[in-house]
Amino acid sequence: MSQNSQSVSGDHSLREIDSIAAELGLSRNDYEPYGRYKAKLVHGLAQQLNDRPLAKYIGVTAINPTPLGEGKTVTTIGLAMALSKLGHTAIGTLREPSLAPVFGIKGGGAGGGKCKLEPQADINLHFTGDMHAVTTANNLLASIIDNHLKRRKTPVINPATITWRRCIDLCDRGLGHIVTGLGFVPQAPLRETGFDLSAASEVMAILALARNLSDLRQRLGRIVVGMTYEKLPVTVEELGSAGAMAALLVDALRPNLVQSCEQTPFLVHTGPFGNIAHGNSSIMADLIAMRLADYVVTESGFGADCGAEKFFDIKCRLSGLKPDAEVLVCTARALKLQSGLFDVHPGNPLPAALLEENLDAIRAGAINLKAHLDIIRQFSLPVVVAINAFPDDSARELEEIQRIALEQGATAAVVTDAFARGSQGSLKLAEAVVKAAAQPNQFACLYPLDLPIEAKIETIATRIYGAASVSYEPLAQHRIQEYEKLGYGNLPVCIAKTQYSLSHDPNLLGRPQGFTFPVRDLKLSAGAGFLYALCGEIRTMPGLPSEPAAQRIDIDESGKITGLQ
Repeated sequence: MSQNSQSVSGDHSLREIDSIAAELGLSRNDYEPYGRYKAKLVHGLAQQLNDRPLAKYIGVTAINPTPLGEGKTVTTIGLAMALSKLGHTAIGTLREPSLAPVFGIKGGGAGGGKCKLEPQADINLHFTGDMHAVTTANNLLASIIDNHLKRRKTPVINPATITWRRCIDLCDRGLGHIVTGLGFVPQAPLRETGFDLSAASEVMAILALARNLSDLRQRLGRIVVGMTYEKLPVTVEELGSAGAMAALLVDALRPNLVQSCEQTPFLVHTGPFGNIAHGNSSIMADLIAMRLADYVVTESGFGADCGAEKFFDIKCRLSGLKPDAEVLVCTARALKLQSGLFDVHPGNPLPAALLEENLDAIRAGAINLKAHLDIIRQFSLPVVVAINAFPDDSARELEEIQRIALEQGATAAVVTDAFARGSQGSLKLAEAVVKAAAQPNQFACLYPLDLPIEAKIETIATRIYGAASVSYEPLAQHRIQEYEKLGYGNLPVCIAKTQYSLSHDPNLLGRPQGFTFPVRDLKLSAGAGFLYALCGEIRTMPGLPSEPAAQRIDIDESGKITGLQ
């Protein structure tokens, strides 16, 4: 991306990144500028700061969204800016947007209105090259596996057991299932495989969960790509490629320092999806931010049933950091959708009736809000409900949501309009969060790691999703037995499911109960350190909608990029 001011948007004048870093107490040796408005932090910074006190740790999640999202990123940016406005040192930690949704359904992922990250175009597109590094490291391993097979090297891999796929950071359903090795003189074995999104790859998960370079290198070496004919796992270390993959990821492991349109510092780093991956920005970014600020605000992908559960049970478990409060974002339109009274399809505009005042629909859909409040309370955290207001929301709808949220046990319920007013639109939310975070809590993960794999899945399905039972397809049952036999049964579980429902079925709205939760397959992410369950019809390579966001994106004669919001 261009480093000049043409990549910068918004009504506020931005400060050069040296000024942002200096305000955080960083010396010139603690970061490397990437142009005027972004920088990479150096390796080892978290250890250097280890004697400083920890910040208050605030998570941001949401109810089940409409296909257009509920402004969770805008709310996160607005909250961090408002905390700064109140005189606190605040840092936001967010995921890097994937080009798949940028060019697909949702468009840009760096905020909007008066709550944007800058340089917005850079962050949404190529940024500092981290996504390219993840994609290249992943695909290097895929090519090494094929070369290993072709040349009959040891350990001898049974091709039928290979689970490693290639990846790309775009929605391209045509690559979901492919055949490789075609050609007159094939350089690789003829076999079926496919592509996943880079954001859903194990390499991305490893980058997000690694604590330092040594940890990164070890995790890459532990990746299991397949089995021998004797049913023993084959690791990347055995293939001799962990070092090369680590070399590609050296700079990608360094968190990226940017700022909001009101000059609040943000660390944007890694980008695992919340529905098909573990859905949280990096442990590295949070470990650093927690020693530089009074408050760290971090967003997890999609709802409390997706990214927040994985934030608690995977990320916090590995990082050792404990959240002080959780913000639950909801909107009137999402609650009305959850009533089941409207016909909404991903990729299509929201129906006009959904945007009209309808208190009965709000009350009917509020069962979904209550479900998400109940989910967060299972982790013994105070919850502040942030009601993200849209221009077409009626005052009566917003008041009704506040009443319901407080009635259902929220610590506070605040209407925000950060999109229109920036930090000013989130001051009451910031005040409520400060008060909630001051309360003692007894945060704990949902399940112990020594539970059997099936018991962990069933705990999540019944206590988080509301299922009555869990069913396993034969492939999933086989994998569970295999992984427990190989000693991987003590890993946490990352469940891939739809974001549009608490269940596996996007058509089951509100608070579905009594359903059977189907597990289609189970995969091992030994390097990342979790088991990965595929449930329902979720796919790791989605397609484009009928009208992709890419068709709205353009440039003008000066090179300014438009249409990313």
